[in-house]
Amino acid sequence: MINNTIAKRYAKALVQLGSEEGLIDRFRTELAAFERLFSINAELRAAFANPALTHEQKKTIMKELVAKLACSELVANFLLLLVDKNRVAFLGQIVQTYEKLADDFSGVIRPVISTAFPLDNSQVASIQAALEKKTGKKVIPEVSVDKSLLGGVVTQIGDIAYDSSVKTQLKRIQDTLQKG
Repeated sequence: MINNTIAKRYAKALVQLGSEEGLIDRFRTELAAFERLFSINAELRAAFANPALTHEQKKTIMKELVAKLACSELVANFLLLLVDKNRVAFLGQIVQTYEKLADDFSGVIRPVISTAFPLDNSQVASIQAALEKKTGKKVIPEVSVDKSLLGGVVTQIGDIAYDSSVKTQLKRIQDTLQKG
């Protein structure tokens, strides 16, 4: 719980900075690249968790990483602040929270659309347009194939699922028949 609170506090501050400067999407890209680097490099994570390294050594490592990834000045300062406050371990959670808050601020939703068969671009565009009309927000869909659905579509937007799959319809028919 405390970790989520910390992540939300830092992410919210960065979204506010990004919105003031019109750099929300740039920050998202830079943070995602940085988080990917941390997630694939166990030695890097270990270095920032190592109490034997001094604060200055950790700050030097962060400055080198920021320079290699060519981060904007605000993101660079943000990452150095994480070193100063010993919060680098929360980077993954901060990035996830940032992405959610940035989407909320920008009026974007990212539904997961599951189908039994691959969809062509026109079908995805049709679903996307329908969701944009229904929600009034910009929709960036993530499409996946789930062979267990048999047919139809399941759309997951946050906690809400729109299930029009053949599998679910058959289950409803079975339940109706069993109840008499």
